[in-house]
Amino acid sequence: MNRRHFLSSAAAALGASALPAIEPINRKGKSRMMLGLAAYSFRDNMKWMKGKENTKLKAGGPAWDILDFIDYCADQGCPGAELTSYFFPPDCDEKYLLEVKRRAYLRGVNITGTAVGNTFTHPKGEARDKEIAYVKEWIEKSTIMGAPHIRVFAGTVQKGSTPEEAEKNCQECYDECLAFADKKGVFLGLENHGGIVAEPEPLIKMVRAAKSPWAGINFDSGNFHTEDPYGDMAKIAPYAVNVQLKMKVKPKDSKEGEPVDTARVLKILKDANYQGWFTLEYEEKEDPFVAVPRILADLKPQLA
Repeated sequence: MNRRHFLSSAAAALGASALPAIEPINRKGKSRMMLGLAAYSFRDNMKWMKGKENTKLKAGGPAWDILDFIDYCADQGCPGAELTSYFFPPDCDEKYLLEVKRRAYLRGVNITGTAVGNTFTHPKGEARDKEIAYVKEWIEKSTIMGAPHIRVFAGTVQKGSTPEEAEKNCQECYDECLAFADKKGVFLGLENHGGIVAEPEPLIKMVRAAKSPWAGINFDSGNFHTEDPYGDMAKIAPYAVNVQLKMKVKPKDSKEGEPVDTARVLKILKDANYQGWFTLEYEEKEDPFVAVPRILADLKPQLA
């Protein structure tokens, strides 16, 4: 992957304000996408949830750990597994992370990345420090298990703050984490996840201002609740470093939403020459053990 800019040591010496903004990712060759599956699709069947035992486990269903999810991806013939951080055990250490890496390799499954539930809109202080430390911890863990990408959130406007202050705080946090990710070779994909990035313009602005070759957007097809969700997807697609497909799109004032037009999403990504993982993140009410295999089977020929 090549970007239209390179951060030379001479430019770095001038300081961040002198560095050029990130431009859309310039990829050689034609668009190519590989199928992935997010562990979040089975959130009600995962043994752990954010460091605690999952209290929402479905009765009679399995209680998986991350290794079980990797096996499921292999059994489904799905080449990529997104290992959401929420489902790792609380005592997750280097030994466990290396076993995750080993299991994935032996089962022929690529670890496409992980995802964290951070908030970057806190002002300077203890709360911000905690969020930054949390993201940096998962950058380290991603390095150990060979995960090349982390989905990160921006956040919402904090109480007593303003949208402008929230954007400034987010930029500072994102930049600090990127400086660490730069040294580890891990992408930080800022997701269109509501809050201060509910519309494409603030999100693009922050990613462009990041000035890091490891910055980008985690493209989520279901998270724009605007007048024109597909048009907004097209705006962020040139900056995408990872893609998550939801099964519904919810335009403004649509309570239930409507089925995603997968072919349209794929065209948007192909027009942007996106090359990378196209990951199913299943969130619907139907049992994922019934729905996910069917959806994966439908997606495989579309990505061939």
